[in-house]
Amino acid sequence: MTPATLVQLGGGTPGAYVMDMSTPADTEQNRFSARASRYARVGANVSGVAARIATSFLTGRSSAGDARNAASLAQALGGLKGPLMKVAQLIATIPDVVPPEYATELQKLQSEAPPMGAAFVNRRMMAELGPGWRQRFAEFDLKPAAAASLGQVHKATSGDGVRLACKLQYPDMESAVEADLSQLQILLALHRQIDSAIDTREIAKELGARVREELDYLREAKHAALYQLMLAGTDDVRVPRIETELSTKRLLTMHWLDGSKLLAHKEADLDTRNRIARAMFHAWWRPFIRYGVIHGDPHLGNYTVFDHDGRPGGLNLLDYGCVRIFPPAFVNGVNELRNGLLRDDQARIVNAYEVWGFKNLTKDLIGILNIWAKFIYGPLLDDRVRTIADGVAPGEYGRREAFAVHQALKEKGPVTVPQEFVFMDRAAIGLGGVFLHLRTEMNFYRLIEEELESFAMETVAARQNAALEAVGLTSPT
Repeated sequence: MTPATLVQLGGGTPGAYVMDMSTPADTEQNRFSARASRYARVGANVSGVAARIATSFLTGRSSAGDARNAASLAQALGGLKGPLMKVAQLIATIPDVVPPEYATELQKLQSEAPPMGAAFVNRRMMAELGPGWRQRFAEFDLKPAAAASLGQVHKATSGDGVRLACKLQYPDMESAVEADLSQLQILLALHRQIDSAIDTREIAKELGARVREELDYLREAKHAALYQLMLAGTDDVRVPRIETELSTKRLLTMHWLDGSKLLAHKEADLDTRNRIARAMFHAWWRPFIRYGVIHGDPHLGNYTVFDHDGRPGGLNLLDYGCVRIFPPAFVNGVNELRNGLLRDDQARIVNAYEVWGFKNLTKDLIGILNIWAKFIYGPLLDDRVRTIADGVAPGEYGRREAFAVHQALKEKGPVTVPQEFVFMDRAAIGLGGVFLHLRTEMNFYRLIEEELESFAMETVAARQNAALEAVGLTSPT
């Protein structure tokens, strides 16, 4: 990619900048037209690896064969830097959706699409804001500040001097995502043929629904507005304001929030690490318990740490594409299950699972689900200062328990994981991973008790309806 150049507009608005038209002709059109052929090639590669995996299974696969096939699959997926990478990483973070060898390889994938060059960005911005788009900014840096799987972020400045972050979507992402989801269906269907302990069909539905939502930046703008409302008064979490007049379905413009990378603080003193972790706890649990909403993508790049009085003060939430809104009854199920586990009340435990959508529950299946529930809820049941999971690496969080559940389901299953449960489960694992990275030591029991004080499902429903109406979103069915 050639360096972008900012040039002050002559005779125009002071401080306004445009692209230097002497920039060498960009090759983006050729680069992005090649994307289609790469999709075809990746699809063929994935299908070929799938055939080898099936053959390995039918002829008596070994762990070494699993590792080789997993590496081949990751290599095939790595042939395309785009949304397929996001889908692969999503399924890798949901314990036991794919065998552990595959999860390990898929987690290594990096979502780094080739960035759009200056001339191409100019055309994309023109498509979103019209021919006069440059006049709507005092400054706009055509060189991306960050690139990811669905789009890239540019620094800009508004006419009244506000620093902005403009997230611009790559072209043709809708067709790209649909192609990726087709590949996902192949992978999950293969997994069901090899191992039927967990039925992945509802998981596939949920992943598809959430990834498609991420394409709609107008919806993401509403999500950001929703989080501003839900976290009003939460001093250790900041949400960027959206510039609606500079946003479209494929362009999201928000105020720039200064901050440092979360992992830059992993060697800080314990008080600092706990302060950051407490902000993460508030950012995740408070919207869920009070409004039935979760931030479903716990990727470390979605957060930065802001300073307050010269020291880390809390978290900036930067991305709102993957947000899940739950019916209030689902939230009540979370509270019911925790209370059931605290009091060993089997009736409440079973009711919680049924509310979430688990069907055909037997005593054996309930016991198996409880293995996982006690792992996820463990820190929230233990009234003491503790870590999330002693001696466990962030990437391995939940793997041992998932393996135990999987082995038990082979004997007593199968089980269909309800669609609504998928991102709740995934986000909880991601949250635990952040606490492990920070080596947090807190009393999680007390933290959750503060959030659950005076909890009532009817109150959640009233709050949720009012909040969603205020930002123009519909209630979940």
